Amino acid sequence: MTTPIGHLPEPGERRLAVRVTADAMRQIRGGSPWLYDGSITSVSHDGEPGDLAVIFDDKRKFAAIGLWDPTSPIRVKLLHRGSPTQIDGEFWRAVLSNSFDRRAMLADDPDTTAYRLVHGENDALPGLIVDRYDQTLVVKIYTPAWFAHLADVVDALTELQSPVRIVLRLSRSVAGGETFGLSDGDTIVGPAPDGPVLFRERDLTMEADVVHGEKTGHFLDQRDNRALVRSMAEGASVLDVFASTGGFSLAAAAGGATSVHLIDQSAPALETAKRNLAHNHRLGEVRRCQVHTTVGDAFQVLGDLAKRNEQYDIVILDPPSFAGNQAAVPRALAAYARLARLGLAVAKPGGTLIQASCSSRVTTDEFVSTVLDAAASAGVDVHERRRTGHAVDHPIGFEFGAYLKAVYLSVRAPSAGSRSSGW
Repeated sequence: MTTPIGHLPEPGERRLAVRVTADAMRQIRGGSPWLYDGSITSVSHDGEPGDLAVIFDDKRKFAAIGLWDPTSPIRVKLLHRGSPTQIDGEFWRAVLSNSFDRRAMLADDPDTTAYRLVHGENDALPGLIVDRYDQTLVVKIYTPAWFAHLADVVDALTELQSPVRIVLRLSRSVAGGETFGLSDGDTIVGPAPDGPVLFRERDLTMEADVVHGEKTGHFLDQRDNRALVRSMAEGASVLDVFASTGGFSLAAAAGGATSVHLIDQSAPALETAKRNLAHNHRLGEVRRCQVHTTVGDAFQVLGDLAKRNEQYDIVILDPPSFAGNQAAVPRALAAYARLARLGLAVAKPGGTLIQASCSSRVTTDEFVSTVLDAAASAGVDVHERRRTGHAVDHPIGFEFGAYLKAVYLSVRAPSAGSRSSGW
C-alpha cells in the first residue's frame, strides 16, 4: 500500500524575517548549516515547522535562507547563503543533482547497489537523509520542517532517480507526521515492499528491512571498513561484536575466514545476519565458514569469553554512539576504554583489533588515544596500523560533520607497562 503525499501543505507560502547576533552571522557566512535559537535577536512573527526563514544582516541585506523549526534548539536549518534564491522545485532538483554527482563513482559500479545519496547537512540538506537500496530509496527526516517540502523533494527524487519505490522513515524526535497521514515506514511512491529489499555490496548480496530496520535498514557507512576486513580475513577466526545484521561477518567469510562469531543484543538482527550469510552461499568461502551467534550484552559476553580463554585472530568492535551530547563525552571515552580492554583480552597475539566509533562529539585523536591508553593499562603491546574515516557517500561538508572513525591495531605479545605509539 502506498500513502499519498499530495495533501501536504504548499511550501514557501510563509516567510519569516530573522535577525541574528554578529557571531552567528560569522558562523553562517563560514558555512555553518545551523542557527540556534539563542543566536536569534528578532523574528518577524511566529512560524510553523517548514516555514522559510530569511536571515538578514545588520544592513538589512539577504544573508541566508533556511527551514524554520520551532521544535528544536537548532531553530533554522540553513539551505542557502549569499545571494537571494527561490526555494522551489528547481532549487531542490539542483541541490539533489549536486549530491548525486558526488556519488557518480558508486552509481557506475554494478557490484554495489546500496549507498547514501544525501548526507544531510553535509550535502546542504540539513536533517534529510536519502539512502539507495537497489531500486528502493529511503528518505529519513530528522526535523518536522521537511514535511512542508516533502512533496517537492519526492518529485525531484522521482525525476532524477526513477526508483521503483520511496519509503519514508521518521526519526524518533520527529512529531507531526500524523497530521499529514504519514507514519514511519510508509511507502510514499510505488508499491510497498513485501519483505526485505535485496541489494549488493561489492558483489555480496544482502538484505535491508527498509520499513522497520535500524537507521534506514542497513549501516551503509561501514562499507569501506567491511572491504578492509574482507581483504585481511583469509584463514582467520573473527569475532564480530555489536554485529547487527552481520555486514562485517559476511565480509570476513567472503574473504576466507575460517569462522565468525557474531555478538549482538538483538536476536532479530542476528537472524538477519544469518540470512545475509545464506544469501551468499554461492561462494565457497562463505559456505565453508563456521558461524556462531550469541545474543547478549557485548560487555558481558566479552568478559565471559575472556574467562574461558577464547581468542580470535580478528576482533571487531563497532558499538553504537556512546555520546549523545557533549556532557556524555567523558562517559563515552570510559566505555571505549573498557571495550578496548575487553576486546584485547580475546585477541590473539599477532592478531588484529579493529575498534570503531560513531560518536560525533568524540574526536579521532581522543578516541585513538583512549584505545591506546587502554591497551597500555591492560599490559598489551599494540601497533597502530591505520585509521579510517568517512566513505565517499558520507562526505564531511562542515566543521562538525565528521562522526565515523576506526583504528586498526596489531596485537603483540603481552608485556606489562609496554606501549606502541604507532607506525
